[in-house]
Amino acid sequence: MTTQGGFFGWTKVDQGAVIAPDQRLSWPRTVSIGLQHIVAMFGATFLVPVLTGFSPATTLFFSGIGTLLFLIITRNRMPSYLGSSFAIIAPVLAATASDGPAAALGGLVVAGALLAIIGVIAHFAGISWIEALMPPIVTGAIVALIGFNLAPAAKNNYEQGAVTATIVLVLLVLSVVLFKGLLGRLAIFLSVVLGYLIAWWRDEIDTSAIGDAKWIGLPDFQGPSFHLSVLPMFLPVVLVLVVENIGHVKSLTAMTGINYDRSVGRALFADGVSTMLAGSGGGSATTTYAENIGVMAATKVYSTAAYWVAGIGAILLGLSPKIGATIAAIPPGVLGGVTTALYGLVGILGIHIWVSNKVDFSKPINQFTAAIALIIGIADYSWKIGDLQFGGIALGAIAALAIYHSMKFIGGLRGTVEPESPAKSEPVL
Repeated sequence: MTTQGGFFGWTKVDQGAVIAPDQRLSWPRTVSIGLQHIVAMFGATFLVPVLTGFSPATTLFFSGIGTLLFLIITRNRMPSYLGSSFAIIAPVLAATASDGPAAALGGLVVAGALLAIIGVIAHFAGISWIEALMPPIVTGAIVALIGFNLAPAAKNNYEQGAVTATIVLVLLVLSVVLFKGLLGRLAIFLSVVLGYLIAWWRDEIDTSAIGDAKWIGLPDFQGPSFHLSVLPMFLPVVLVLVVENIGHVKSLTAMTGINYDRSVGRALFADGVSTMLAGSGGGSATTTYAENIGVMAATKVYSTAAYWVAGIGAILLGLSPKIGATIAAIPPGVLGGVTTALYGLVGILGIHIWVSNKVDFSKPINQFTAAIALIIGIADYSWKIGDLQFGGIALGAIAALAIYHSMKFIGGLRGTVEPESPAKSEPVL
């Protein structure tokens, strides 16, 4: 693909079945597509800071900044939006409980730095070493245990407003089956909005902070602190962000017909830098968003111009304290209903990785890799060594890697493990 007329030189087209990344429609139509991207990312992006206790306005602000950085680092050739990652919820909650929110932000900065380093290595060495280190059985187990580890958090919110939570959960399921296209993909957002209104009618929302907040102002910035004890919690997050980014890059290749394999390193580096920046100022870790890939799949508009509109729009939303206060007022009942499904979906995503890659569970190496890692993660095993605290997610991820590779090595020497074909990395959606 070649970009016409320089970095921002999109070729204007009036119509077409497919609008390429280096093309754009008229600016009014491009803005309308960009607004669709804002709506698509909004539901998931604002939920993460609400669930972790971070500022929603700050997270939206850094989400927009991160998206623009991503476009710059990938040379304005890769259409992607960087929204909040759900992979960080569990370690952030654990780090905040033990050492405060600043320590959680420090963990995000370190995770972002590691992701950026992996991006640099991938840029020069390719991604075959990543696929060898983390075959589908391992990546699926890690993603699944991160989602299922959050089940107690969902239950805690649910019990604080069981009636509202049940209504929201029912609305979520109905939204999925009643609506098609973009509305169907926005089922979580719609259920939260309707649940919010129901909670307000039931007098479950404290609106005092909303009334006091200004319409325009800087978001609440907060700096990180670094505690060795919490860092192991964030290591599995790096692995998940790597898997998500690679999967989404492969999805873009499949949709656009453009080979983005040589851009994977840039994508990982950009996401790492964005996460570091967000963690340095009080935002959430970022990741490329399947929600926005869904918008492109529906519209066939892959123009990066629309993502500049979305990124700038997110920054403007982040500069409205009143919007942030409105989001922050979402009551536990609403969160309990949506997270009962949402955390489960994160876990199911790991199972989807197994299914799409045809993982053979008749093989003991795959059975034990998944079984042990899942139990450790779901039960939230812990292990403390000096100042280091390893929780269920970290221990589960380590177990998945250690069990798979040790069984593969020893079984290979003994002839008890059959050689496997190279891992096939399927898109993660």
